[in-house]
Amino acid sequence: MPMTRVEQMSQSGGLDGYHNFMGDDSSYKDWYLAPIGQSRDSSCLEQSNFAIGLKMLGGGSDTVMVGHYGHWACGWVEQVYVKPGSKAAEIALKIEKDLADYPVLDEQDYSDRQVESHYSWCEKENHDNCDYGDE
Repeated sequence: MPMTRVEQMSQSGGLDGYHNFMGDDSSYKDWYLAPIGQSRDSSCLEQSNFAIGLKMLGGGSDTVMVGHYGHWACGWVEQVYVKPGSKAAEIALKIEKDLADYPVLDEQDYSDRQVESHYSWCEKENHDNCDYGDE
């Protein structure tokens, strides 16, 4: 059974304590937590799965909500919630099953993000060992 937003935020070690939430979430409190999320400190894999999973769900809509939260430890967090009984909820369950079998939703996207991250790091750090002779 998928976890609702309130259940997730009420668990110790969850997104944060539900008592810290500010705002009106009455429209979304019973929505299911999709198995994708990211934070400021997410790895290439988490970023890739978040982007691809959200694309699979059709992006933000009447049945898909992306929650953006500030967080004291990691700057910000994004979680995806889906409306129970919707096509998006079915897709979220498929994503969850796919990730249980293999942790990458899209190999090409993940690989592209790894390469971009590497080149970005090389450029930022100005490392000589990053010259691959392709320029």
